[in-house]
Amino acid sequence: MDRHNEILAKGTDLNTLPLWKHLEDVSRVAVVIAHNLGMNEDIAFKGAIIHDIGKVSPLFQQTLNPGFIRPPQFIFRHEIASLFFISLLPDDEKNNIIDMIIAHHKSLYQDINGMGFLDLDYNEESFEIHSKGFEQWSSIALDILSSFGFEIHKITLQEAKQNYEYGIDYCEKMRLNYSKWKGLLMSADHLASAFSEKLSSIINKLYIIPDLAFYNRTSNLYPLSKISSTDNRTHTLVTAPTGAGKTDFLLRRCKGRIFYVLPFQASINAMYDRIKSDLSDTDAQIYLLHATSELKLDNGIIEERIMQRQIGASIKILTPHQIASVVFGIKGYEAMADDLYGCDIILDEIHTYSNTIQAIVLRLIDVLINLNCRIHIGTATMSTILHNKILELLGGDENTYQVKLPDNILSTFNRHIIHKIESFEECTEIIKNAVENKLKILVVCNQVKRSQQIYELLKEQYPHIMMMLVHSRFERKRRHDLETQLKEIYNKTQNACIVISTQVVEVSLDINFDILVTECAPIDAMIQRFGRINRKRDLDTIGKYKPIYVIAPSIEKNDCLPYDREILEKSYEVLPSDNLIEEIKIQDMLDKVYPKIDFIDIDYSCVAFSEGQWVIKELCHRHKSALLDALDIDSAICITASHETQYIESDYNERSKIEIPVSFRSIGHRNLTQLNCGSRPFVIPNNAYSDSLGVLIDNIKPETYIIL
Repeated sequence: MDRHNEILAKGTDLNTLPLWKHLEDVSRVAVVIAHNLGMNEDIAFKGAIIHDIGKVSPLFQQTLNPGFIRPPQFIFRHEIASLFFISLLPDDEKNNIIDMIIAHHKSLYQDINGMGFLDLDYNEESFEIHSKGFEQWSSIALDILSSFGFEIHKITLQEAKQNYEYGIDYCEKMRLNYSKWKGLLMSADHLASAFSEKLSSIINKLYIIPDLAFYNRTSNLYPLSKISSTDNRTHTLVTAPTGAGKTDFLLRRCKGRIFYVLPFQASINAMYDRIKSDLSDTDAQIYLLHATSELKLDNGIIEERIMQRQIGASIKILTPHQIASVVFGIKGYEAMADDLYGCDIILDEIHTYSNTIQAIVLRLIDVLINLNCRIHIGTATMSTILHNKILELLGGDENTYQVKLPDNILSTFNRHIIHKIESFEECTEIIKNAVENKLKILVVCNQVKRSQQIYELLKEQYPHIMMMLVHSRFERKRRHDLETQLKEIYNKTQNACIVISTQVVEVSLDINFDILVTECAPIDAMIQRFGRINRKRDLDTIGKYKPIYVIAPSIEKNDCLPYDREILEKSYEVLPSDNLIEEIKIQDMLDKVYPKIDFIDIDYSCVAFSEGQWVIKELCHRHKSALLDALDIDSAICITASHETQYIESDYNERSKIEIPVSFRSIGHRNLTQLNCGSRPFVIPNNAYSDSLGVLIDNIKPETYIIL
């Protein structure tokens, strides 16, 4: 094989990779994936070997030369050139291997740049372009294939064209479905490309079923630990208060690899730390998948950072956005679907999602059932109508093990006295007394701008008290540092401290404060906020109560955003006044606020799966814009002007540290500079960002740029 070392799969000035080595690496991973998905390993091997063989063409090889400048209208897709060799395959293997070859980089048609196989076929010269010099270079390709065990014969130009036309005919008849074979090849290709030199050790870490014996622990403090998780029904639906042991119970219900889904970055970071610690003595490979996961692992080995995005983890902890691709059919969704196939999926605190994310999650449940997944849902607060909708999707009582705690146990989780107030100003004396008594105070606002205003107000009043503002509009590295300080310093201090926050503290963030002042939110979100107060459950805290102060909703609609004013008014109304909030009454409160839910129906043209079937053609994917339009959340990125050069010159990991997630609606119309690299961030003025306050939205104007 050494004689073909000059034929490259990829190359830079400092690093090159022979094509034969890349094909060998991809084939090794592909066989492992096929084995674990119950697919034909021989087909997986052959498809992996042949998928990039078109790179032998000099048209591709020249693109790897240092200083190569792509000519105008230069068109060459190595996938198409690889197709010329499918006549070496048995007839019953061709179609699956075409799935692996022809769209592993581009959508089959309607590619965003018009470079898909069928897009290019509209140009009658496509075959001639891709077969240029075929008689000369095909012998090298055949020699490489022969070295991998292929039975070869000379392929004439006419035979290559017949193979091309066979591929066209097959692809034009694509059904509505997703291709497991394409997903397999993409996963194998990505992993092999990331770990060529360490592949043997990496392969040994794939598809390890986690040993969850740790979670068989029992305690009278955690009533779910006393309930058997053994039940033959496929799915799980657990309703219990914060601190009842939901996480352990849901994990005990799992039989295979696990995807643990939580709504917020802070909550998945906390869960990653927890499970990583719990299972530190096992072989389980536990990965964190989020835009900032590489920051979380910044001090770890490079190998671990890269593995976060690869297939085959024992446990992967993530938010719904990381698997929303299977709902929308975004590029790479087939690989995600293969990774999910047959796994246990834990959807924790599903009720806390926004209406849009909730709609996506309901669609996701539908897809996961099609992918033969076991779904386990945990909630502290879910309205009956949402509960029933989810139960219907899961197949009802026949397929779903439902667990709830009896009233006498629920009563032991009463821990908060609710006080209704009209404005934040009413809390002046309350906060002053709390500071004097060395209490830990949490203030939660619904909008970033208001949280900034309250932070500045309290900072002026209490300049010597530990104080922090945390929300989603910080640079990612700064946000990560703030969350670490919140858990490691503020949560553990014996002195007075004040934390001002937004919704980011609501779910699975293990902090235990003494007093909460919160703006009124939907009842389910508020109960989550309450769970950050008097959270620690032991024999001394049971039966003891701590205060919650809830500010009445504004009469102004815009001040109520991102929530519906009517929902806020109903939520405020059902809360007790100067009285204990009782766990046994929470379900009734939820149902009064949500007597009905108008479930959002995501545009059919945006999704890949609907009503139990795939509605996207095999080998095709949708543009990412469909996902972002539907999510309408942190769909844009910005950086400060002082970081512009650093961003352009840095790698992915360094760029992510200085990125600031923002909603496109808040920034897209401001006529800002937008970089054409990385996440294509908007560049905001330096005075529109502060390390203590985050993004200052009112200062985001092009005319306020200050050049340093």
